[in-house]
Amino acid sequence: MGSFTNMNTVGRDTEAKYECLLFDMDGTLYPLSLGVNLACRKNIEEFMLQYLNIEESEVSRMCLELYREYGTTMAGLKALGYKFDDDEFHAYVHGRLPYEKLRPDPVLRNLLSSLPQRKIIFTNADKAHAQQVLKRLGLEDCFEGIICFETLNPPLEPADITDACSVCSKPPILCKPSLDAFKAAIHIANVDPKKTIFFDDSARNIASGKEAGLHTVIVGSSILVPGADYALSSIHNIKEAIPEIWDGEEEQMEQVIQSSAIETVVLA
Repeated sequence: MGSFTNMNTVGRDTEAKYECLLFDMDGTLYPLSLGVNLACRKNIEEFMLQYLNIEESEVSRMCLELYREYGTTMAGLKALGYKFDDDEFHAYVHGRLPYEKLRPDPVLRNLLSSLPQRKIIFTNADKAHAQQVLKRLGLEDCFEGIICFETLNPPLEPADITDACSVCSKPPILCKPSLDAFKAAIHIANVDPKKTIFFDDSARNIASGKEAGLHTVIVGSSILVPGADYALSSIHNIKEAIPEIWDGEEEQMEQVIQSSAIETVVLA
């Protein structure tokens, strides 16, 4: 797992209540109603049917059950012993998504630019999908970095492959909502969970984020779920729902906004 790149901290208040904002991507930065997630699930089911020769009558049930038990259907398939290349899976599942449904979101871009804290993406998706989504939304330069599938699941080194073969198993895929995935993300991003807010549309991810010590925000719901500190019906409502993010930052905000167009680093 790569280390996070240092960011210019000149003018930052180290005693600020919040120092970092950790964002999920799909279903959080854009609504599920656009249908991208539904198309993703359809592609996963087709991959299971065509490449893994799973019975058609079982595909839909397996897809949902594995997602619920393992965090992602992919992680569940690997845990069951199915053999396939990670990159080929992601290319098939994400390569045919209707990305044209994602349009630039200048309102969200301006909102993110006004936030004085470090901003990082934390997604189970692969880096190509993350980059495509952020580009389509016009947010590719709004985040310091991306923690994605490749970040948490780097290719095994030759020595690691030998060790894995010796025990006839490969380490399980690390992904949300696993608490280990959250601990890894916190370590990679080098953040203090007590000063970090985590935004996600998944109730189980919120629960794990809270267990990891993060402040938590459920997105896409006006009702709090277990472990959530805040609930946002839309990501655009951050300022109305959590105005304290800006507390004590007014004097620094202009400096931060002027330097907010930073290069996004994919930690893979």
